[in-house]
Amino acid sequence: MSDKKTRLSSAAVSIPPPAHPLHRKENLPWNHPKSAGDDPDAIARVEAILRSPSYLPADQDPDFLKLSEARGPRLELDYLKPELLLNQHGIEHTVVVFGSTRITEQAEANRRLDAARQAADGAPRDQEAQQKLRIAERVAAKSRYYEIAREFGRVVGRCGSGPEDSRVVLMTGGGPGIMEAANRGAFEVGAKTAGLNIKLPHEQYPNPYITPELCFSVHYFAIRKLHFLQRALALVVFPGGFGTLDELFETLTLVQTRKIAPLPVVLVGEQYWRSLFEPELLVNEGVIDPEDMDLFWYAETPDEIWQGILRWHAAAGTMPACLESCGA
Repeated sequence: MSDKKTRLSSAAVSIPPPAHPLHRKENLPWNHPKSAGDDPDAIARVEAILRSPSYLPADQDPDFLKLSEARGPRLELDYLKPELLLNQHGIEHTVVVFGSTRITEQAEANRRLDAARQAADGAPRDQEAQQKLRIAERVAAKSRYYEIAREFGRVVGRCGSGPEDSRVVLMTGGGPGIMEAANRGAFEVGAKTAGLNIKLPHEQYPNPYITPELCFSVHYFAIRKLHFLQRALALVVFPGGFGTLDELFETLTLVQTRKIAPLPVVLVGEQYWRSLFEPELLVNEGVIDPEDMDLFWYAETPDEIWQGILRWHAAAGTMPACLESCGA
């Protein structure tokens, strides 16, 4: 009986209304600057303080954030933003495609070739014009790789149970050329597709076929490389230049040293790659081991690339469940 009386008595106690989460009835003393009536110079001094860079919160002070001492937090944020968004979209695995930004689709390659030919025809003794024509001819001959990358993008894009199944997505460096082609193929079959652009001193644009929510602008090359390999089921490398070679040989070194778990590395276009470097020479010179020749292989068609990746994972026992029913 006494417990019941205590509960009734407690319920009858008057309590104040909850305070507003933002507003007060009466301002606090620091809600207004010091009165000019007491010190005519006070307001000007307060305004000077408010304009001072030291008064900016750290996350709103670009000059502070650019300091070398702030590089650690910048590195962390550079990694964290793409990581959170990739997780939010349910991306478990990526198939990474690299290749030259200069290898365009056939129509564009032909337009550039025609322009180079007209310039060379108009200046037959101009060595630079003749050289540009020869280069345009070689680039146009490689435009077939744009279509191979585009079709391969379609193959990867079809893997899964539908457009919202993002467990496996195609990822590129986000630029034009071969990377555009691969993103474009995945886009054309309604799949999400990712791109990791890098912040450079000059203006650049991402290719238009990347899913907007999965297109990132990364400041540090090291962070970009980390994201390329962190979820990678394979690295597919088309003919390319310094940037392509950088990603290829870094990945081969990481696998060779077992710094990362082995993954399929596919070089598309054996003739191009063998003209660029001779792995057998490296073996014969004793600078790599014969077993390092097995860290990559060559392919020519989208079907060869994809089926090779699937067979490699089946043999390694690393086939993700989301790939088991995938085919070209």
